[in-house]
Amino acid sequence: MFKMSFLQMRTNAALKKNKFLRGSTPYKQAQSFGIIFSVEDKQKHDDIKELVKTLEQDGKKVKVLEFLPKKKENFEFLYDFFTIENLTFWGRIDSQQAARFSDTPFDYLYYIDRESNPLILNLLAHSRAKCRVGCFHELESAFYELMIEYSGATKTLISNMYNYTKQLK
Repeated sequence: MFKMSFLQMRTNAALKKNKFLRGSTPYKQAQSFGIIFSVEDKQKHDDIKELVKTLEQDGKKVKVLEFLPKKKENFEFLYDFFTIENLTFWGRIDSQQAARFSDTPFDYLYYIDRESNPLILNLLAHSRAKCRVGCFHELESAFYELMIEYSGATKTLISNMYNYTKQLK
């Protein structure tokens, strides 16, 4: 599919061009968190909701963007989302929600998927977030400032991301 080839080229170009200042802010001083993920099932949705609640209880502002695959249910419609339909022939993601999200200078941006999604990697490549946190994938280190190695459930990944960033001083 040409769209995906063009998307890959745009993602690689964005990674090279993106010169935003990166680094980690001490957790206590961090104010804004972004969470991006692919919709999978109700359990993952509930785990994300729990993380949002925890971060908000810590006094953080949280924005969430989800990628909604075909034939998946958008539980509760709580969060902004985009779909494969937002990908143009030329490999550009045409979604105001996605553009607004990647333009937001979050202190931390959590990408909560076990398997990489090329559309979300494109948003990470364009992101203005100071510290992008995701699951360890050897070939994707350019997308992150902090990678978490884990095995098991999504809840474990979320817990590890939260605990590691909370320890940053």
